[in-house]
Amino acid sequence: MRLQTIHQKIMLRAVSVSFFGNILLFAIKLTALLMVRSLAIATDLGITVVGLIVSAVLYYSIKLASRPADMLHNYGYGKVEHVCEALEGVVLIGIALVMTVQAVGHVVHPHAAAANPWVGFWFSVVGCVVNFIGAFWILALAKKCRSPAVQAEGLHYKLEGFISLTVSVSFLAAAILALTSLAPWAVYLDPAATLIVAVLITWPSFKLAQHAFLKLLDVSLEESGKIELMGNLAQFMDRTCEFRDVRSRTAGRTTFVELKLVLPKVLSFVKANEFASKVGLDLQKSIPHSETSVKAVPCMEDCTYLTEGKPCPYLAPLQKD
Repeated sequence: MRLQTIHQKIMLRAVSVSFFGNILLFAIKLTALLMVRSLAIATDLGITVVGLIVSAVLYYSIKLASRPADMLHNYGYGKVEHVCEALEGVVLIGIALVMTVQAVGHVVHPHAAAANPWVGFWFSVVGCVVNFIGAFWILALAKKCRSPAVQAEGLHYKLEGFISLTVSVSFLAAAILALTSLAPWAVYLDPAATLIVAVLITWPSFKLAQHAFLKLLDVSLEESGKIELMGNLAQFMDRTCEFRDVRSRTAGRTTFVELKLVLPKVLSFVKANEFASKVGLDLQKSIPHSETSVKAVPCMEDCTYLTEGKPCPYLAPLQKD
């Protein structure tokens, strides 16, 4: 319980960093938009607005996700973190589609080049620095608390950093072109930067939403997690007839593992359940943030050993425990 409280505090600290960082970015980008009138900055500002909303929702979600299981939610409220992931991914994809249409329209019917490109350049550089510092900080906290929602927020900041970098490069190019005979081509730089930004956010946002939806559909542990789980169970193979109905699922940062241990039928009820509890506790120690449900079931006495009149090889080690 104490560890869970520490992780909740870390998550709330990460969300606070994200929230105040997004307020600062919103102020920077809104000022830049009013001064420069750039479609690329408008796109970047829209992404920050999404981040600001998600930060507020995430704060409430973390409070909700930390509630213990109850009659309505037997596995707790951890899945609300994946809802935040999915929400962020879907909204960002929507922004990318809208801005793509706007950018194509500006290419077909060019508007005047963005005013004050040097102002746009320096504002975008400042936004880029804020994003990368925020990403480093949030991802470091996400590593400590193992929260998928905080991890997604850190990746969002990192992505925004690359977007601001792309926008700043486009303004630098526009400022340079304004000094040459190629100045008329500067009108295409803003929509081109917007299209690049749209491409940059579409694929990561799709992967983010896909990952969240799979978790919401109770996908089991990833391959590495399954290998780790089977490796932990392997140490009990000399005392277990069979591992049956091994299942796993995740809800937020919590992993749930369920399985049945087939044990010799002649083993006493007390011994069988003591061994099942021992296996469950060992799995909880081996798999961080896990909850296990291990049940002991008797064998059907139809194995090769017993049908051939041989003694059960699993009984003696169990009786010694």
